[in-house]
Amino acid sequence: MDQIEPLFPIPLMRCPGLLDAALVEAAVEAIGNARIEKNLRSEQLFHTEIADPRSDELFRRMSDLAIPKLVDFGALLFGERLEWMVKEMWTNVLEPGGSQALHSHANSFASGVFYLTSSHPGSHTAFVRPPGGFEFNFRHHTRSAAMGPFNAGKYVVPEAEPGDLILFPSYLYHEVPKNQGGVRVTVAFNAIPDRLDCWGYQIKFAP
Repeated sequence: MDQIEPLFPIPLMRCPGLLDAALVEAAVEAIGNARIEKNLRSEQLFHTEIADPRSDELFRRMSDLAIPKLVDFGALLFGERLEWMVKEMWTNVLEPGGSQALHSHANSFASGVFYLTSSHPGSHTAFVRPPGGFEFNFRHHTRSAAMGPFNAGKYVVPEAEPGDLILFPSYLYHEVPKNQGGVRVTVAFNAIPDRLDCWGYQIKFAP
């Protein structure tokens, strides 16, 4: 029987309901009193300052919940259950009509997003096939063409409920389309393993 092998897939982990309702409520309340900075590309997108979760009790609690998931996710990226650390966290507040431009995260290996509010179905996080790479220069996009993991150029997170977490490789480009619903609040973070080892040549990362 013929078989299709998914060569070199990019992992994305979804962790529904990782934050309980009390922690989600506390996070939303804290963000209302936090210092907010306007995004350079969108007048309706705001961020809190990037923080070390070790110096912020709320972020520390969220980070502690994310670490076991990062260990699992890291085993997919590197083939070994390494020790992981969330190095920085920040909040995104997207008002109606705002959007987040296509971007990736530097100086990290895994990134994540905690959802603190519901999102309009048209404003879920969208991931884009990495630019460049070894692909055909021609595409076949028609109304009748079926989109799947091998030919689609974009993946939209199907659900994003308060308390959910998604993890993805930091190099993966992503964006948020124009917000068609109410205020959308998320907490994003970047994470690194304690070390990477290539046949005895180690790179170690420390706070």
